[in-house]
Amino acid sequence: MKIVSFSLENGNQYFGKIDGQRFYIGSRVSYEGNKGLMNLKGTAVQKYDRNLYRDTYGFWADFIHPTAIAEGALFHTLNTYDKAHFTFSFLQYAAHVPNGDFVVYFRKLLALPLAKDYFPDLSIVNNRICKMSDHGAIPIESDTSTELLMDYLNPSLKEVEDTEVIQAAKFVHWAQNDKANRDVQIDIGINHFKNKMRAYATQYQLDGVLDTVCFLVADIRHQGRAKTPAIIAALQSPIPIEALLNLGEPKYHERVKTLRAEINRLTTEGTFGVRKYSVERGEFV
Repeated sequence: MKIVSFSLENGNQYFGKIDGQRFYIGSRVSYEGNKGLMNLKGTAVQKYDRNLYRDTYGFWADFIHPTAIAEGALFHTLNTYDKAHFTFSFLQYAAHVPNGDFVVYFRKLLALPLAKDYFPDLSIVNNRICKMSDHGAIPIESDTSTELLMDYLNPSLKEVEDTEVIQAAKFVHWAQNDKANRDVQIDIGINHFKNKMRAYATQYQLDGVLDTVCFLVADIRHQGRAKTPAIIAALQSPIPIEALLNLGEPKYHERVKTLRAEINRLTTEGTFGVRKYSVERGEFV
């Protein structure tokens, strides 16, 4: 079992120690009246590198790249200060969505060999994350709610609790020290985008539409910065790429700036701007 110890240093920085290894967990931050942890610090080798996954996932490894960069790209990217209560991974999977990307990710983690070391009190029973007790397995997520799961990870948004720090430390340490954890993140993320694209292609009539345009629709929906009527209006504009990017201005200026830079990079190298989405194949061709 992994024993976590932690300390608060420099006023707002939490550092943990597991197996004798000291590491940065995250910094205490405020957000719209809430308090939580944030970790966007790391090295290049701790970040998503599309080149390492192209042989396995093809163009999809490139397709998710701008979103990954905008979300932090670090496999231990963390925030615990917004309505999700706990968001983690290189694409920031959010714990508040029933059967969402975080829930699917955590289920897969709990099937890995190291799961009992990090979360000995949790098990997967009937494909649900369950907390084990003297009374048996208690599901902490369902088709309609993740309230108990969020409470398990981060009891409140009013303050940074010890529970929140300890659970965050486990996620950060596990992601940094187990390739299997990172591989699960990649597989969940790419399959999530592939599945969503099938739905978006129908909803927004994206059959035969350029990859760059499809990417922006997928990124907007991933972050949630615009609703369907605005997306449809942008798609119908004379220059849909610019119109879709403008949906993030000015509130998400830094994200849009990052997306624009990465889109330009991928376009210049000939990765974006040459494929179109095929509904029939569920792929870019």
